[in-house]
Amino acid sequence: MRRSCVEGLEVLVDWAHPEAVVWRNRALTLFDRVSVPVAVCDVYGDVQFANPAMAAECGTTPGRLRGRDVLELFHPQEAIQVERIAEALRLRHRSRYQVSVRWRAPGGGERYGELTADPVSDTVEETPALLVMLRVRGEREHHAEAPARVAPVEARILALLAGGATTVRAARETGLTTDGVTYHLRRLSARWGAANRTELVARAYALGVLTSGAWPPTAAESAVATE
Repeated sequence: MRRSCVEGLEVLVDWAHPEAVVWRNRALTLFDRVSVPVAVCDVYGDVQFANPAMAAECGTTPGRLRGRDVLELFHPQEAIQVERIAEALRLRHRSRYQVSVRWRAPGGGERYGELTADPVSDTVEETPALLVMLRVRGEREHHAEAPARVAPVEARILALLAGGATTVRAARETGLTTDGVTYHLRRLSARWGAANRTELVARAYALGVLTSGAWPPTAAESAVATE
Protein backbone atom coordinates (compact mmCIF):
# COMPACT_ATOMS: atom_id res chain seq x y z
CA MET A 1 0.00 0.00 0.00
CA ARG A 2 1.23 3.48 -0.90
CA ARG A 3 -0.28 6.94 -0.67
CA SER A 4 -1.02 8.89 -3.81
CA CYS A 5 -1.99 12.54 -4.02
CA VAL A 6 -4.35 13.52 -6.84
CA GLU A 7 -5.70 17.08 -7.01
CA GLY A 8 -5.09 17.53 -3.29
CA LEU A 9 -6.76 14.23 -2.38
CA GLU A 10 -4.69 11.65 -0.53
CA VAL A 11 -5.81 8.10 -1.26
CA LEU A 12 -4.47 4.67 -0.41
CA VAL A 13 -3.63 2.66 -3.50
CA ASP A 14 -2.66 -0.99 -3.65
CA TRP A 15 -0.01 -0.81 -6.38
CA ALA A 16 0.09 -4.62 -6.49
CA HIS A 17 -3.26 -4.49 -8.28
CA PRO A 18 -3.11 -2.30 -11.41
CA GLU A 19 -6.91 -2.52 -11.69
CA ALA A 20 -7.19 -0.44 -8.50
CA VAL A 21 -5.17 2.36 -10.06
CA VAL A 22 -7.23 2.25 -13.26
CA TRP A 23 -10.53 2.43 -11.40
CA ARG A 24 -9.25 5.16 -9.10
CA ASN A 25 -8.29 7.28 -12.11
CA ARG A 26 -11.62 6.63 -13.79
CA ALA A 27 -13.50 7.63 -10.64
CA LEU A 28 -11.53 10.86 -10.28
CA THR A 29 -12.00 11.70 -13.96
CA LEU A 30 -15.75 11.16 -13.65
CA PHE A 31 -15.82 13.22 -10.45
CA ASP A 32 -14.09 16.13 -12.19
CA ARG A 33 -16.15 15.99 -15.38
CA VAL A 34 -19.65 15.51 -13.99
CA SER A 35 -21.71 18.67 -14.47
CA VAL A 36 -23.46 18.35 -11.11
CA PRO A 37 -21.72 20.33 -8.32
CA VAL A 38 -20.29 17.70 -5.96
CA ALA A 39 -18.00 17.75 -2.92
CA VAL A 40 -16.82 15.30 -0.29
CA CYS A 41 -16.83 16.67 3.25
CA ASP A 42 -15.87 15.27 6.60
CA VAL A 43 -18.56 14.65 9.19
CA TYR A 44 -18.21 18.26 10.42
CA GLY A 45 -18.90 19.70 6.98
CA ASP A 46 -15.35 20.73 6.05
CA VAL A 47 -14.69 20.25 2.32
CA GLN A 48 -12.05 17.59 1.61
CA PHE A 49 -12.26 17.93 -2.14
CA ALA A 50 -14.70 19.34 -4.69
CA ASN A 51 -15.25 19.11 -8.42
CA PRO A 52 -14.95 22.10 -10.78
CA ALA A 53 -18.73 22.47 -11.01
CA MET A 54 -18.98 22.95 -7.24
CA ALA A 55 -16.05 25.37 -7.23
CA ALA A 56 -17.66 27.38 -10.04
CA GLU A 57 -20.73 27.98 -7.88
CA CYS A 58 -18.40 29.64 -5.37
CA GLY A 59 -16.44 31.57 -7.96
CA THR A 60 -13.16 29.80 -7.16
CA THR A 61 -11.12 26.67 -7.89
CA PRO A 62 -11.46 23.19 -6.32
CA GLY A 63 -8.19 23.49 -4.42
CA ARG A 64 -9.28 26.71 -2.72
CA LEU A 65 -12.42 25.06 -1.37
CA ARG A 66 -10.48 22.49 0.60
CA GLY A 67 -10.95 22.99 4.35
CA ARG A 68 -13.87 25.42 3.93
CA ASP A 69 -17.08 24.83 5.86
CA VAL A 70 -19.74 23.89 3.31
CA LEU A 71 -22.42 25.64 5.40
CA GLU A 72 -20.48 28.89 5.24
CA LEU A 73 -20.37 28.62 1.46
CA PHE A 74 -24.05 27.68 1.18
CA HIS A 75 -26.21 29.23 3.88
CA PRO A 76 -29.03 27.05 5.29
CA GLN A 77 -32.47 28.62 5.17
CA GLU A 78 -33.60 26.68 8.24
CA ALA A 79 -31.15 26.07 11.09
CA ILE A 80 -33.33 23.26 12.45
CA GLN A 81 -32.54 21.16 9.36
CA VAL A 82 -28.83 21.29 10.14
CA GLU A 83 -29.36 20.45 13.80
CA ARG A 84 -31.38 17.36 12.91
CA ILE A 85 -28.73 16.17 10.46
CA ALA A 86 -25.93 16.70 13.00
CA GLU A 87 -27.84 14.68 15.59
CA ALA A 88 -28.54 11.90 13.09
CA LEU A 89 -24.85 11.69 12.16
CA ARG A 90 -23.85 11.51 15.82
CA LEU A 91 -26.18 8.52 16.09
CA ARG A 92 -24.54 7.05 12.94
CA HIS A 93 -27.73 7.06 10.94
CA ARG A 94 -27.18 6.43 7.22
CA SER A 95 -30.08 8.28 5.65
CA ARG A 96 -29.88 10.83 2.87
CA TYR A 97 -30.22 14.38 4.16
CA GLN A 98 -31.35 17.50 2.36
CA VAL A 99 -30.87 21.16 3.32
CA SER A 100 -32.41 24.18 1.61
CA VAL A 101 -29.65 26.72 1.00
CA ARG A 102 -28.91 30.06 -0.60
CA TRP A 103 -25.59 31.51 -1.72
CA ARG A 104 -24.06 34.42 -3.57
CA ALA A 105 -23.46 33.61 -7.23
CA PRO A 106 -20.23 34.76 -8.92
CA GLY A 107 -22.23 37.33 -10.91
CA GLY A 108 -23.59 38.96 -7.76
CA GLY A 109 -27.10 37.46 -7.75
CA GLU A 110 -28.44 35.24 -5.00
CA ARG A 111 -29.04 31.61 -5.93
CA TYR A 112 -31.10 29.10 -4.02
CA GLY A 113 -31.42 25.33 -4.05
CA GLU A 114 -30.74 22.20 -2.02
CA LEU A 115 -27.69 20.42 -0.69
CA THR A 116 -28.08 16.65 -0.52
CA ALA A 117 -25.69 14.84 1.81
CA ASP A 118 -25.13 11.07 1.78
CA PRO A 119 -22.97 9.54 4.55
CA VAL A 120 -20.40 7.17 3.04
CA SER A 121 -17.78 4.89 4.60
CA ASP A 122 -16.31 1.43 4.07
CA THR A 123 -17.84 0.02 7.27
CA VAL A 124 -20.76 0.88 9.51
CA GLU A 125 -18.40 1.45 12.44
CA GLU A 126 -16.32 4.09 10.65
CA THR A 127 -17.07 7.78 11.02
CA PRO A 128 -18.63 8.61 7.66
CA ALA A 129 -17.63 11.22 5.16
CA LEU A 130 -20.38 13.16 3.41
CA LEU A 131 -20.95 13.06 -0.32
CA VAL A 132 -22.57 16.43 -0.95
CA MET A 133 -24.43 17.35 -4.13
CA LEU A 134 -25.87 20.76 -4.94
CA ARG A 135 -29.08 21.27 -6.89
CA VAL A 136 -29.60 24.80 -8.18
CA ARG A 137 -33.26 25.82 -8.15
CA GLY A 138 -33.04 29.41 -9.33
CA GLU A 139 -31.45 32.81 -8.99
CA ARG A 140 -32.59 36.23 -7.89
CA GLU A 141 -30.86 38.83 -10.01
CA HIS A 142 -28.63 41.38 -8.37
CA HIS A 143 -29.75 44.95 -8.90
CA ALA A 144 -27.31 47.60 -7.80
CA GLU A 145 -29.09 50.18 -5.68
CA ALA A 146 -28.68 53.80 -6.64
CA PRO A 147 -26.78 55.80 -4.03
CA ALA A 148 -29.07 57.54 -1.56
CA ARG A 149 -29.53 61.24 -2.25
CA VAL A 150 -31.11 63.84 0.00
CA ALA A 151 -31.91 67.53 -0.29
CA PRO A 152 -29.45 69.95 1.38
CA VAL A 153 -31.95 70.81 4.11
CA GLU A 154 -32.56 67.10 4.79
CA ALA A 155 -28.82 66.47 5.00
CA ARG A 156 -28.49 69.32 7.50
CA ILE A 157 -31.36 68.02 9.62
CA LEU A 158 -29.91 64.48 9.66
CA ALA A 159 -26.48 65.75 10.69
CA LEU A 160 -28.03 67.81 13.51
CA LEU A 161 -30.08 64.83 14.71
CA ALA A 162 -27.00 62.60 14.67
CA GLY A 163 -25.28 65.15 16.89
CA GLY A 164 -28.11 65.01 19.43
CA ALA A 165 -30.10 68.08 18.40
CA THR A 166 -33.78 68.36 19.31
CA THR A 167 -36.48 69.32 16.83
CA VAL A 168 -36.48 72.86 18.24
CA ARG A 169 -32.74 73.24 17.77
CA ALA A 170 -32.84 71.71 14.29
CA ALA A 171 -35.57 74.22 13.37
CA ARG A 172 -33.49 77.10 14.70
CA GLU A 173 -30.32 75.96 12.90
CA THR A 174 -32.07 75.45 9.53
CA GLY A 175 -34.45 78.40 9.67
CA LEU A 176 -37.50 76.10 9.52
CA THR A 177 -40.44 75.78 11.86
CA THR A 178 -40.64 72.69 14.09
CA ASP A 179 -43.46 71.46 11.85
CA GLY A 180 -41.18 71.89 8.84
CA VAL A 181 -38.45 69.77 10.47
CA THR A 182 -41.00 67.11 11.40
CA TYR A 183 -42.30 67.08 7.83
CA HIS A 184 -38.83 66.34 6.42
CA LEU A 185 -38.18 63.66 9.04
CA ARG A 186 -41.46 61.93 8.21
CA ARG A 187 -40.61 61.95 4.50
CA LEU A 188 -37.17 60.45 5.13
CA SER A 189 -38.57 57.83 7.52
CA ALA A 190 -41.17 56.74 4.96
CA ARG A 191 -38.54 56.62 2.18
CA TRP A 192 -36.12 54.46 4.16
CA GLY A 193 -38.62 52.47 6.24
CA ALA A 194 -37.27 53.82 9.55
CA ALA A 195 -39.47 53.28 12.61
CA ASN A 196 -38.01 56.11 14.72
CA ARG A 197 -35.37 58.82 14.72
CA THR A 198 -32.63 56.58 16.06
CA GLU A 199 -33.21 54.15 13.21
CA LEU A 200 -33.41 57.03 10.75
CA VAL A 201 -29.92 58.22 11.73
CA ALA A 202 -28.61 54.65 11.56
CA ARG A 203 -30.02 54.30 8.02
CA ALA A 204 -28.41 57.60 7.03
CA TYR A 205 -25.00 56.26 8.06
CA ALA A 206 -25.64 52.88 6.42
CA LEU A 207 -26.66 54.53 3.15
CA GLY A 208 -23.61 56.79 3.15
CA VAL A 209 -25.61 59.98 3.58
CA LEU A 210 -23.73 60.82 6.79
CA THR A 211 -19.95 60.55 6.82
CA SER A 212 -18.76 57.66 8.99
CA GLY A 213 -16.21 58.55 11.68
CA ALA A 214 -16.74 62.32 11.48
CA TRP A 215 -17.59 64.51 14.49
CA PRO A 216 -19.56 66.63 14.58
CA PRO A 217 -21.69 64.65 12.14
CA THR A 218 -21.60 65.87 8.55
CA ALA A 219 -23.35 64.83 5.37
CA ALA A 220 -21.34 63.26 2.55
CA GLU A 221 -21.11 65.69 -0.35
CA SER A 222 -21.88 62.95 -2.87
CA ALA A 223 -25.20 62.24 -1.11
CA VAL A 224 -26.50 65.83 -1.21
CA ALA A 225 -28.56 66.63 -4.27
CA THR A 226 -27.91 69.96 -5.93
CA GLU A 227 -30.84 72.28 -6.04
